[in-house]
Amino acid sequence: MEFNEKDFREFKDKFNSIKNEIQKAIIGQEELIEKVLIAMLCEGNVLLEGVPGLGKTQLVKTIGEVLNLEFSRIQFTPDLMPADVLGTNIIVNDENGRNRFEFQRGPVFTNILLADEINRATPKTQSAMLQCMQEKMVTSGNTTYNLDKPFFVLATQNPIEMEGTYALPEAQMDRFIFKLNVEFPNLKELQDIVNLTTNSNNIDLEKITDREDILKMINISKEIPISEPVLEYAMKLVLFTHPQGEGSPEITKKYVRFGSSPRGAQAIVRSAKVKALIEGRFNVSFDDIKYVAFPALRHRLILNFEAMGDNVDSDYVIDKIIDKVD
Repeated sequence: MEFNEKDFREFKDKFNSIKNEIQKAIIGQEELIEKVLIAMLCEGNVLLEGVPGLGKTQLVKTIGEVLNLEFSRIQFTPDLMPADVLGTNIIVNDENGRNRFEFQRGPVFTNILLADEINRATPKTQSAMLQCMQEKMVTSGNTTYNLDKPFFVLATQNPIEMEGTYALPEAQMDRFIFKLNVEFPNLKELQDIVNLTTNSNNIDLEKITDREDILKMINISKEIPISEPVLEYAMKLVLFTHPQGEGSPEITKKYVRFGSSPRGAQAIVRSAKVKALIEGRFNVSFDDIKYVAFPALRHRLILNFEAMGDNVDSDYVIDKIIDKVD
């Protein structure tokens, strides 16, 4: 499908309309909202990390309403089983009175799946999400079912809670295109949140898009070109996250145990194209790469014990790597 300049300009207008409508129900968090939408327009999954009460669940529910997409929510708990997520085969009677197996679809068969407190589920249940997050399909028994497009997993987790939680394995973290930190609101935002949530006024949100609009926006974003120097810059960022990589900076060799996978490079390029479009440009810039580098790489770096001892996090390392890339 070919797109023209008019389609590109409509993309920006539609994106801003979506973001403005979401902000009617979500106070502050403008950059967070923008990055969640960027990730979704890359057909990616998002991990939202923050302490309880910051509106992570409300944000996802609001996005589902504004985008007019089918929405499901799973509350992850230690006793949740894979069948509770994916579905299972049940015995039913056919018209002849004979028993047969029929697949009962689980809540994963939707457009937007809110995986609430995903780190509360056991590794067995967490692994059930791997195929649907990456390949957009579910296998049950000998049958594979395709999920409807678009499909996104928006997961939340609490970084300070340890009891009854299971750390996400690296293979699953890598399937999130972005990891976004939900920050505590400032004084003015906190006042607005309290005023919004403690009065009797109901917020009526407009449905800005539908499934076809979102699929069109996803396809438009793929058409944005990226020049060779900008692409090389992005690839260097990823390569410099590997301590054994050629030319890796000292900060990486000192603090990083394992660097980003190729999915990190894909995430940077795809999301930078969307960022260029919403800025009204039809090509990717170096600033676009820098803007998406943090959410695309922060969960893909495995730091060593020395980093923990020096109280160094992934964002600090990424910032220093960006300074070293020329």
